[in-house]
Amino acid sequence: MRGHLTRVGEVIGDGWRSGEAGGPRGEPVTSRFFSWDEFVDHFGAEMRIAEDVYQGMVHSGLKDWDTVAMDFVFLSDQREKLDSLRACLATRYGYAVGAPVQVEASWEMSGKTPPIPITADSLMYWALDLASRGYEFDATFDGYGGTVDPDSGQPADVGPGRAEYWFNWALERYEAGDRAAAQWGFSAAIVAAPSDPNAWYSRAIVRNELHTWRAALRDYDEALRLAPGFSSALLNRGALKDENGDPRGAIEDYERVLASEADPETQTRAWFNRGNSKFRLGDVAGACVDWRIAAERGAGYAEERLAAHCGGC
Repeated sequence: MRGHLTRVGEVIGDGWRSGEAGGPRGEPVTSRFFSWDEFVDHFGAEMRIAEDVYQGMVHSGLKDWDTVAMDFVFLSDQREKLDSLRACLATRYGYAVGAPVQVEASWEMSGKTPPIPITADSLMYWALDLASRGYEFDATFDGYGGTVDPDSGQPADVGPGRAEYWFNWALERYEAGDRAAAQWGFSAAIVAAPSDPNAWYSRAIVRNELHTWRAALRDYDEALRLAPGFSSALLNRGALKDENGDPRGAIEDYERVLASEADPETQTRAWFNRGNSKFRLGDVAGACVDWRIAAERGAGYAEERLAAHCGGC
C-alpha cells in the first residue's frame, strides 16, 4: 500500500463521549469563556446548522464540489484568545482573518477562507473543525456563510485520475493542521478511486479527530472490507471500539492483528491495547499478561499499567 497516515494507538485523536468531565484532556473548565460541556451541547446543533446552510446554498444554485469562499465569525471574552486563534487560522489554514474588535462586553473576530469545495459533508466538517479550533482557544464559532455564484463558480476537479493528487494534498493539509481540508481531500480521493483502502483509513483518522467516531468507524469498516489484512486499520478500529464501549469487539480486532504479519511495533501496540480492553472487562490477570508481553517487547508505556494494576508480577 502506498503511504498513508499512521496514527495508531490506544486513543485516536481527541474523541469524546457526551458526559465526560472536563475537556478532551481533562482540563478544568471553570474559568473558561466557552466550556467543554457547552462545546458538547452545541455539537449536534453545529451539524444541523451546517445542513441548513448547505441547503440554502443549494437553493442558490450550488452544485456539489463547487468552490465558495466562506465568511466566519468568532467570539470570546478576551482579545488575546482571539489573537492566538487568528495566528492559528492564518498559519495553519491560510485564512484571511481581521483583528479582533470589541463589541460591548465581548470581542469579535471575522475572517474569510479561500474558495473551498462544498458538499454537505465538507461543509459540516469544516464547521466542526472551526468549532473545535474555537474551543481550543476558548472562543465560540458564532456564524458563517458564503455567497454562491452559479455562473462563475469553479468546481474542484474530483474526476477520475485525480486520486493521487487529492490524497497527497490531503496529507499535506493534515500535517499543516488543517483538518477540514484533509477531510475533504481524502473524500475527493475516495470519489476518484473508491477502492483505495488508504483513503478510507486516512479519512477515518481525521473524522475521529473531529469528534465523529461513528463516521470514522464506518470508514475503517470500508478500509478493512477492501483490505482485510490492513493491520493499522484493525488496530485503530479496535481502539475506537474500546473507547466507545465495545471492548469485546476491540479484542477481536487486536487478535486479528496478532495473528497477522503486522510489523513488530503494531503487534506490540496490539498486545498493550488488548490488555487495556481485557482490563475494562474485569480480566485483570489477562490484562497483566498482555501488558507484560508488551513491556518485554520494548513498550515502556506498558510499565505504568503494570505498576498500577499488576503488583510485582
